[in-house]
Amino acid sequence: MVCLGNICRSPLAEGILKSKISSEQVFVDSAGTAAYHIGNLPDYRSIDIAKKYGIDITDQRASAFSKNDFDAFDYIYVMDQFNYDTVINLARNQSDISKVNMILNELQPDKNLEVPDPYYGGIEGFENVYQLLNSSCDCIVQKIIN
Repeated sequence: MVCLGNICRSPLAEGILKSKISSEQVFVDSAGTAAYHIGNLPDYRSIDIAKKYGIDITDQRASAFSKNDFDAFDYIYVMDQFNYDTVINLARNQSDISKVNMILNELQPDKNLEVPDPYYGGIEGFENVYQLLNSSCDCIVQKIIN
């Protein structure tokens, strides 16, 4: 799961997916394309909205996406076009590129819809992001199971 700073959207996506599938089946992680917040906890609003739905993301710390992630992961989900472009620019080959997808394409294939960045808004934005990611993660779980 990849967003810009790895403190709002991608930690929520990581926590949601982890809550839906066994860690013995799937390794889930998140990262940011910018190094603004490395080592920091998720934004308190992401922590609060996750907690509202019974998910604890306080064990997460922001990290940066790297080329090595193409080797470590089968699927790389990004939250918006900017981060998609950033990750694609780091790709070494077509195999790397094939792993990258906009997360909302799981809900609406090939629409390339973006998960809005809630950072500068209120709690309503975090609720909206949670709902979008929760639905997308349901689709991801079905994809993995199948």
